[in-house]
Amino acid sequence: MYEGDVLAGNWRRPGKGKIPKVAAEPDLVVEDADSGFCGAVVACDKEAVTLEDRFGRRRLFPLAPAAFLLDGKPVTLVRPTAAPAGPRRSASGSIAVEGLRARVARESRIYVEGVHDAALVEKIWGHDLRVEGVVVEYLEGVDDLPAIVAEFDPGLGRRLGVLVDHLVPGSKESRIAAQITSPDVLVVGHPFVDIWQAVKPSVLRIPAWPDVPRGVPWKEGVIAALGWRMEPADAWRRILGAVSTFTDLEPELLGRVEELIDFVTEAP
Repeated sequence: MYEGDVLAGNWRRPGKGKIPKVAAEPDLVVEDADSGFCGAVVACDKEAVTLEDRFGRRRLFPLAPAAFLLDGKPVTLVRPTAAPAGPRRSASGSIAVEGLRARVARESRIYVEGVHDAALVEKIWGHDLRVEGVVVEYLEGVDDLPAIVAEFDPGLGRRLGVLVDHLVPGSKESRIAAQITSPDVLVVGHPFVDIWQAVKPSVLRIPAWPDVPRGVPWKEGVIAALGWRMEPADAWRRILGAVSTFTDLEPELLGRVEELIDFVTEAP
């Protein structure tokens, strides 16, 4: 009544084209059709899959056609398709613009107090600033800020953002900043004595930034307290070299720089 032996052949490996392909995703439980070893997928490459059974034993099996059973039915395991990579991020955490060509610089500017401030802003926000066409310039302190603002001549489409160190109530810096009243100028600051302190101590493997007594130059006092035995320029290179992303900086600086970028790029 039958044209052949219904039990003939390999019943677990039917003809080509009838076996579903299943991605060997982590934790998928399958059985090796030949040995009967049953386990969850813990690793997979282009040639083999590693299964781990309930006793923690692991075995490596080739990704042969119809080599496994899933819920009692033969399947061909295949290497999972790699998940699409997310957008690349800049050091500031923003989505990086691929193939960026810096746009023509805006008339608006951001001023920071010193060369160290400028270097840190460039390292973390440099990509964002080039996308927006914003130039960062550094001052030698803020004692002459009112005159500098007047010389800049802010106005429509020509905004100025200023980042000030140690901008806390009652400080000299706060009194100078209070003299700036133009709606096209935004003066913001962080509470740190120096931009060095905006780098998290953990990034430098130190417990905290040391307290420097009054009358002692701050940078030199910090270097001495840390026992670094180097000049301030070398110490700064060490500090800057330890910084790679925005997560290495204190929030009090991050928020202020983002605020300045938003201000000088805001449409008039």
